[in-house]
Amino acid sequence: MYAQKQYTFVQESRNILFEYCQTIRTEDFINQNSSFGRGGSIRNLLVHIANTYELWIAETALKKKVTYARYEAYENIQDVIRLFAYVDQFMTDFFELMEKSESEIEYESNGVKKTAEPFKLFSHVITHEYHHKGQILSLSRHLGYIPVDTDIIR
Repeated sequence: MYAQKQYTFVQESRNILFEYCQTIRTEDFINQNSSFGRGGSIRNLLVHIANTYELWIAETALKKKVTYARYEAYENIQDVIRLFAYVDQFMTDFFELMEKSESEIEYESNGVKKTAEPFKLFSHVITHEYHHKGQILSLSRHLGYIPVDTDIIR
């Protein structure tokens, strides 16, 4: 299944980012910079990425009851790595759903009922992750670090 294989590439790239984040001082990791959205810290951007997986994959596609990760609950990169291990668990369930059914998934956006095929939800969360990954690397540069290459092909 191509989606599952693609997610493996996403995980590999994410792990490179996590290794890099381990070189960032904790105070820089949680430092909020108003020039960057979603709370403006590396930690907050990473938690926001996980929240997006929680919303679109766990809650919308899998119909799981979700307690969204809160920024403050994740004090360091090790905490965030554990959060993404949780994301990986429900992604496995999502890939099983994709194999069994190609039915459209219902959701509501701004009060309007809509549908999307599972692959569209998957595409949304991974492109969203890469968007914010770029912000994280830019933010780290602003903090004086030298970003690493997290592209799938390096």
